[in-house]
Amino acid sequence: MEGSEIKEENEAGTSQKKRIFVAGATGNTGKRIVEQLLIKGFAVKAGVRDVDKAKSTLPEGNPLLQIVKADVTEGSAKLADAIGDDSDAVICATGFQPSLNLLAPWKVDNFGTVNLVDACQKLGINRFILISSILVNGAAMGQLFNPVYIILNVMGLVLVAKLQAERYIRKSGINYTIIRPGGLKNDPPVGNIVMQPEDTLFRGSISRDQVAEVAVEALLRAESHYKVVEIVASTDAPKRSFEELFGSIEQK
Repeated sequence: MEGSEIKEENEAGTSQKKRIFVAGATGNTGKRIVEQLLIKGFAVKAGVRDVDKAKSTLPEGNPLLQIVKADVTEGSAKLADAIGDDSDAVICATGFQPSLNLLAPWKVDNFGTVNLVDACQKLGINRFILISSILVNGAAMGQLFNPVYIILNVMGLVLVAKLQAERYIRKSGINYTIIRPGGLKNDPPVGNIVMQPEDTLFRGSISRDQVAEVAVEALLRAESHYKVVEIVASTDAPKRSFEELFGSIEQK
């Protein structure tokens, strides 16, 4: 699997479904990723903190879906047990729940992601996709006074926490795709996907459906390997294939 895209194998007399572990599978973006993976024919292991909630949130009766208890804050050993040696790739769509606990973003968006990467390395899984955010590197972009950068970082420096996790992934040697979406909308997509290199976009929004689509397509496209991409949607943007979108971004 190393260095190659994840493909569903269909050979004469053989039908093997690739299994993808999704962390944060009941979140607004995570559940969409699960749904799109299932539509594409992937087997999905949905990692969730609340199994009962997941059973009422995720598609019922699909033999390709397995729900497992997994809390990214509980360490890499427990996560490795949840992910299992039958998973081919991990998609991280976790996110802290806003609260008065200012350490929550660090526990989930930084250390939780680090725990997932460490679990992958314990298991020999070499494909990791992270849903992050635009403006994580806002300070270096000259966006310190951008209202979005200020508001998000007031809540426990969440963008700083995400950036630290990104850096850990990039140093780990794992085959990654880091997806940084703009403002997330629960509405259906409006406009086409705009994909830019890291530290480029500082405004714009995108439907969670499109974010999920980009995450799933990253599994299928070698052009997405070892890349950080920023995405928004625009009604002025032309429709482009995912090969073109990912191919337009250089590795760093």
